Amino acid sequence: YPAFPLDIGLIRGTTADERGNVSMEKECMFHDAMQIAQAVHNSGGKVIVQVERVVNSGTLHPMHVKIPGIYVDYVVVAKPENNLQTCESIYNPAYSGEIKVPLHGIPPISKEVKRIISRRGILEVFPDAILNLGQGIPEGVAIVAAEEGLSEAVTLTVEAGAIGGVPAGDLAFGAATNAEAIIDMPSQFDFYDGGGVDITYLGLAQLDVEGNVNVTRFGPTLPGCGGFINISQNSKKAVYCGAFTTKGLDIAGKDGKLHILQEGSVQKMVQKVGQVTFSGEYARLVGQPVMYITERAVFELTEKGVLLTEIAPGVDLQKDVLDCMQFKPEVSKDLKVMDSRIFTEDVMHIRDEILAKT
Repeated sequence: YPAFPLDIGLIRGTTADERGNVSMEKECMFHDAMQIAQAVHNSGGKVIVQVERVVNSGTLHPMHVKIPGIYVDYVVVAKPENNLQTCESIYNPAYSGEIKVPLHGIPPISKEVKRIISRRGILEVFPDAILNLGQGIPEGVAIVAAEEGLSEAVTLTVEAGAIGGVPAGDLAFGAATNAEAIIDMPSQFDFYDGGGVDITYLGLAQLDVEGNVNVTRFGPTLPGCGGFINISQNSKKAVYCGAFTTKGLDIAGKDGKLHILQEGSVQKMVQKVGQVTFSGEYARLVGQPVMYITERAVFELTEKGVLLTEIAPGVDLQKDVLDCMQFKPEVSKDLKVMDSRIFTEDVMHIRDEILAKT
C-alpha cells in the first residue's frame, strides 16, 4: 500500500538519554509509540518525544529502550503537572507494574446500570478464558471479576496492550492494575486479529432487528470505531453491553429485582441502526455466537434475527421491554428470568460455579 506522508509525530515516554533513546518504565501502556516514530521518521517528518527526565548516554539498558534514538528528533522534558500517566492520575505504580496491590482496594462500580449489566456479563465466562473488554459499560466486567475472586481464573485484556490484572475504566481506560504483561498495541491487535480472544465485551449504543450494532454515529456525533471492528469480527464470541434506553434512565437493583424508577426518553432498540459498526448478517454467515445484554433483557442472535432469551425479575415483558423497542424480537419459548443475584447489593458468590464449567 502506498504510504501517506507524516510531518509530525507526538509521543511520550519516561526517560530519554542524551542520544534520544527512550524508555517507558513509568508508563501504563506502550500503545503504538514506536510505530508512530518509525512511520514519521521514514516519511521525513519530525518525531517529538515528551519525557519526565533526561539521563547520560549509555545509562539506559538496551532491553529497556522502547524507542531508539535514531527515530527521535526532539526531546521535551515536561513539568510533572503536564506528564500525567493517564488522563486522571499523575502516577499509579500498579499500572506500570512497579508494585502489585490488593484487589479489594479497587473502587466498586458506582453506576447501577453498569453494575447490573457487568454482573450478567461475567456469568458467560469459563475457566482460563481470554477476554477483551471495551470502553464504557464493558469495563465493569473487570471490577465484577475482582469482586467475585475470578481475576486469576480468566485473563482480561485491553486493546492498548495490557494482559491480565484488572483493566481500568473511565479516564484511565487502557491501563490495568497488576497486569501480567504489557505489550505494544499493534502486537495486541495481531493476537486479536488471529482469533485469540474467547469472549469480547463491547459497547452497545443501538441494536436493530438484524442484530446490527452501532457505536460510531449518533446524529451529528461521530466518536469513531477505534478497535471495535477488528475485535468484534475475530473474537470467538461477542457480547454487547448497553443500557436498554438512554437519556434519563434511572434504575435500582435490590431485593433480587430490577426497579425502573424512570424510563429513558431515547430508545436504543431501533428498526435500523444509524450506522452498522457490527454486522449481524456477517456474524450469522460465519457462525459467531452473539449476545446483547441490557439491564432488563438479554438477547441472542439467531438465523431468524434477534431472540429475546431473558428478562429481569420485577419487569413487565410487554410494558418494560417490548413497548420500549422499535422492532418486535422473537421471544424464546423458554424465556428465562435473569439470575436474581445480579440485582442484590452483595457479591454474587459465583466463583465455584464458574470454576466448575468445562
